[in-house]
Amino acid sequence: MTPHLKISFQTTSESHGRQRVAAPKAARPIAPPRVPHITKLMALAIRLDYLLANGQVKDQAEIARVAGITRARVTQILNLSNLAPDIQQAILDLEATSEPVPRFREREVRTIAITTNWDKQRLMWKRLVKSTQ
Repeated sequence: MTPHLKISFQTTSESHGRQRVAAPKAARPIAPPRVPHITKLMALAIRLDYLLANGQVKDQAEIARVAGITRARVTQILNLSNLAPDIQQAILDLEATSEPVPRFREREVRTIAITTNWDKQRLMWKRLVKSTQ
Protein backbone atom coordinates (compact mmCIF):
# COMPACT_ATOMS: atom_id res chain seq x y z
CA MET A 1 0.00 0.00 0.00
CA THR A 2 1.39 3.38 -0.98
CA PRO A 3 1.14 6.24 1.49
CA HIS A 4 -1.01 9.11 0.37
CA LEU A 5 0.75 12.36 -0.23
CA LYS A 6 -1.39 15.45 -0.09
CA ILE A 7 -0.20 18.39 -2.17
CA SER A 8 -2.13 21.60 -2.48
CA PHE A 9 -1.73 24.11 -5.27
CA GLN A 10 -2.94 27.63 -5.73
CA THR A 11 -4.10 29.05 -9.00
CA THR A 12 -3.28 32.57 -9.99
CA SER A 13 -5.09 34.55 -12.67
CA GLU A 14 -2.98 36.01 -15.41
CA SER A 15 -3.73 38.06 -18.49
CA HIS A 16 -5.57 36.54 -21.45
CA GLY A 17 -7.69 34.33 -19.21
CA ARG A 18 -4.88 31.82 -18.65
CA GLN A 19 -4.26 30.34 -15.25
CA ARG A 20 -0.99 29.08 -13.89
CA VAL A 21 -0.63 26.47 -11.18
CA ALA A 22 1.84 27.56 -8.52
CA ALA A 23 3.20 25.55 -5.62
CA PRO A 24 2.49 27.07 -2.20
CA LYS A 25 5.31 29.08 -0.67
CA ALA A 26 7.43 27.06 1.72
CA ALA A 27 7.56 28.22 5.31
CA ARG A 28 10.81 29.92 6.23
CA PRO A 29 12.79 27.82 8.67
CA ILE A 30 13.23 29.45 12.05
CA ALA A 31 16.86 30.25 12.74
CA PRO A 32 18.27 28.78 15.94
CA PRO A 33 18.91 31.33 18.70
CA ARG A 34 22.36 32.92 18.57
CA VAL A 35 24.39 34.76 21.17
CA PRO A 36 24.32 38.49 20.29
CA HIS A 37 27.43 39.77 18.50
CA ILE A 38 27.97 42.48 21.13
CA THR A 39 28.01 39.78 23.84
CA LYS A 40 30.74 37.89 22.00
CA LEU A 41 32.75 41.10 21.58
CA MET A 42 32.37 41.95 25.27
CA ALA A 43 33.70 38.52 26.26
CA LEU A 44 36.57 38.93 23.79
CA ALA A 45 37.43 42.36 25.21
CA ILE A 46 37.58 40.95 28.73
CA ARG A 47 39.80 38.08 27.57
CA LEU A 48 42.16 40.32 25.59
CA ASP A 49 42.41 42.74 28.51
CA TYR A 50 43.34 39.80 30.77
CA LEU A 51 46.00 38.58 28.33
CA LEU A 52 47.55 42.06 28.14
CA ALA A 53 47.46 42.58 31.91
CA ASN A 54 49.21 39.25 32.55
CA GLY A 55 51.85 39.79 29.87
CA GLN A 56 50.71 36.78 27.84
CA VAL A 57 50.64 39.07 24.82
CA LYS A 58 53.08 41.93 24.40
CA ASP A 59 50.75 44.62 23.08
CA GLN A 60 47.75 45.39 20.92
CA ALA A 61 49.89 45.19 17.79
CA GLU A 62 50.69 41.56 18.59
CA ILE A 63 47.00 40.79 19.05
CA ALA A 64 46.24 42.42 15.70
CA ARG A 65 49.01 40.49 13.96
CA VAL A 66 47.98 37.11 15.39
CA ALA A 67 44.23 37.70 14.84
CA GLY A 68 44.69 39.12 11.36
CA ILE A 69 42.81 42.34 12.12
CA THR A 70 43.85 45.97 12.28
CA ARG A 71 45.22 47.62 15.41
CA ALA A 72 42.30 50.04 15.21
CA ARG A 73 39.85 47.13 15.42
CA VAL A 74 41.71 45.72 18.43
CA THR A 75 41.39 49.14 20.07
CA GLN A 76 37.66 49.24 19.34
CA ILE A 77 37.18 45.84 20.94
CA LEU A 78 39.38 46.60 23.95
CA ASN A 79 37.55 49.89 24.56
CA LEU A 80 34.51 47.79 25.57
CA SER A 81 36.43 46.85 28.71
CA ASN A 82 36.20 50.54 29.73
CA LEU A 83 32.46 50.15 30.28
CA ALA A 84 31.15 50.28 33.82
CA PRO A 85 31.12 46.77 35.35
CA ASP A 86 27.32 46.64 35.57
CA ILE A 87 26.99 47.52 31.88
CA GLN A 88 29.55 44.84 30.97
CA GLN A 89 27.53 42.32 32.98
CA ALA A 90 24.28 43.40 31.31
CA ILE A 91 25.86 42.86 27.90
CA LEU A 92 27.21 39.45 28.91
CA ASP A 93 23.74 38.51 30.21
CA LEU A 94 21.92 39.27 26.95
CA GLU A 95 19.86 36.27 25.91
CA ALA A 96 20.42 34.38 22.70
CA THR A 97 17.97 35.39 20.00
CA SER A 98 16.89 34.32 16.55
CA GLU A 99 15.95 37.89 15.57
CA PRO A 100 17.76 38.97 12.39
CA VAL A 101 18.33 42.52 13.67
CA PRO A 102 20.46 42.89 16.81
CA ARG A 103 18.94 44.66 19.79
CA PHE A 104 22.12 46.66 20.36
CA ARG A 105 24.48 47.70 17.62
CA GLU A 106 28.18 47.61 18.35
CA ARG A 107 28.63 51.22 17.26
CA GLU A 108 26.07 52.40 19.83
CA VAL A 109 27.82 50.52 22.63
CA ARG A 110 31.25 51.75 21.51
CA THR A 111 29.97 55.31 21.78
CA ILE A 112 29.13 54.63 25.42
CA ALA A 113 32.47 52.89 26.04
CA ILE A 114 34.55 55.91 24.99
CA THR A 115 32.83 58.03 27.64
CA THR A 116 35.15 58.00 30.65
CA ASN A 117 32.57 58.81 33.34
CA TRP A 118 30.72 55.69 34.50
CA ASP A 119 27.70 57.71 35.67
CA LYS A 120 27.35 59.20 32.18
CA GLN A 121 27.82 55.73 30.69
CA ARG A 122 24.98 54.42 32.85
CA LEU A 123 22.66 57.21 31.68
CA MET A 124 23.56 56.54 28.04
CA TRP A 125 23.04 52.80 28.57
CA LYS A 126 19.61 53.37 30.14
CA ARG A 127 18.60 55.51 27.14
CA LEU A 128 19.83 52.87 24.73
CA VAL A 129 18.01 50.05 26.53
CA LYS A 130 14.82 52.12 26.71
CA SER A 131 14.99 52.98 22.99
CA THR A 132 15.24 49.31 22.01
CA GLN A 133 12.30 48.06 24.05
